[in-house]
Amino acid sequence: MTSPVSSSVQAGKRLVVKVGSSLVTNDGQGLDLDAVGQWCGQIAQLRQLGREVVLVSSGAIAEGMARLGWRRRPVEMHELQAAAAVGQMGLAQAYESAFARHGLKTAQILLTHEDMADRLRYLNARSTLLALLRLGIVPIVNENDTVATDEIKVGDNDTLGALVANLVDADALIILTDQAGLFDQDPRHNPSAKLITQAQANDASLAVMAGGAGSQIGKGGMLTKVLAAQRAAKSGASTIIASGREPDVLTRLAAGESIGTALMASQPIWSARKQWMADHLHLRGRLVLDAGAVKALAQDGKSLLPVGVREVQGMFEPGDLVACIDQEGRECARGLINYSSSDTRRIMGKPSHQIAQILGEMIESELIHRDNLVVLS
Repeated sequence: MTSPVSSSVQAGKRLVVKVGSSLVTNDGQGLDLDAVGQWCGQIAQLRQLGREVVLVSSGAIAEGMARLGWRRRPVEMHELQAAAAVGQMGLAQAYESAFARHGLKTAQILLTHEDMADRLRYLNARSTLLALLRLGIVPIVNENDTVATDEIKVGDNDTLGALVANLVDADALIILTDQAGLFDQDPRHNPSAKLITQAQANDASLAVMAGGAGSQIGKGGMLTKVLAAQRAAKSGASTIIASGREPDVLTRLAAGESIGTALMASQPIWSARKQWMADHLHLRGRLVLDAGAVKALAQDGKSLLPVGVREVQGMFEPGDLVACIDQEGRECARGLINYSSSDTRRIMGKPSHQIAQILGEMIESELIHRDNLVVLS
């Protein structure tokens, strides 16, 4: 049986494949070299079919834990970083050796959210990944857990997979996990739970169905996968969430077979610049807007003027990315602001023609120009 999303995988040239920790580490008992070899073999077959594949692989911290003899995932940041540093060596070596058996070369790409948030570094990461794909290399991407702190972390590799899908304009994101897909209820507690075979990625009810935590080895649960699918849809990438324990799952998906849960990207595709702004996970501040300003942004396609701002939260400088929220706390837009937080507090609620009088000069008449703003709802 073929689904529209499976067809997009079948027809798509560029795929991002995310493999979860439990699949490559045998549920945390060290690297499963046989499993790693199977993934590499399937990706090699996709390459023979003319596909470009970026692999986002979890497992560095889990491998480090196994090498260090730790049974439980540590809580302290320095211990997590140490485990990642130890485990990354084994993970990279395992993939390099397995792909070499198929005549393929690999490259390791370690990212943090800071790499994605800075526009120049974002474009550099994109250029590097696209160059590697043109050269026939298989990029293996992971979060740089050896240096990442809470302030610059992506947080989980499901989200990282979506960010990478947007970064390289992938046709599809394939998230492989230890579950068969997304169910309408938790199948671990309700044996009558039904597998959702197909849905729209932006269906708000999916997040409710996906509640629940992941394993003690990996960090992501089903909710992170649904949110990743919604994020990937912004660049037109549909998502498949499927069991990595299905035999030949990647090659079967590439052949058009329907496996797991297919989440279709049906919303308009955003420009690369808007995707970059939307993909920020950590913002510098927030502006609370009145109803008129929310309407001007969300419905009328206008710029944000100081007169519509009711409250300024956080500390930021000109050029920083800030969120625009309504008075109920819902984010309606985000954009690059023209004024610092201190200056914004001085001019908020005022008409634009008073900016020069209040600040001594007027850099721009808008707080955020519509060309530097993305509407989220």
